[in-house]
Amino acid sequence: MRSFDLAPLYRASIGFDQVADMMDRVLSNDGTAPTYPPYNIEKTADDAYRISIAVAGFTGDELSVEVKEGALLVSARKAEHENTDRTYLHRGIATRAFERRFQLADHVQVTGAVHENGMLHIELHREIPEALKPRQIEIAKSDTKTLEATVN
Repeated sequence: MRSFDLAPLYRASIGFDQVADMMDRVLSNDGTAPTYPPYNIEKTADDAYRISIAVAGFTGDELSVEVKEGALLVSARKAEHENTDRTYLHRGIATRAFERRFQLADHVQVTGAVHENGMLHIELHREIPEALKPRQIEIAKSDTKTLEATVN
């Protein structure tokens, strides 16, 4: 895999260090994305999203949802006191521990999480501050007499 030097980007820009850090993380990824557990990301409204993760075999107490440093971290660890007197002929439901990380965009907040029917649903909402929303600037009409006086 190619290696890119992002130092010129740091020198020639102000305030884009987050973009450069993100590019650094993406480029340094080893290319093997985890596939367990499977998940869906859906857009439920203009500024609302839902992440649904298949967590069959885990109880709500064994799951953890945390927002830390601009990332959503979902993890699960099976309790140590699992019933060992069972004999499985086939064990297809994976209950191995996992940690799944989702990078959150600016102004995206986690509003809740629900565990039902073997699925963990995490609700997200993007709240753009008023200062960043587009706004129309009114153009004032100039007084013709004032304009002529300043020109002469």
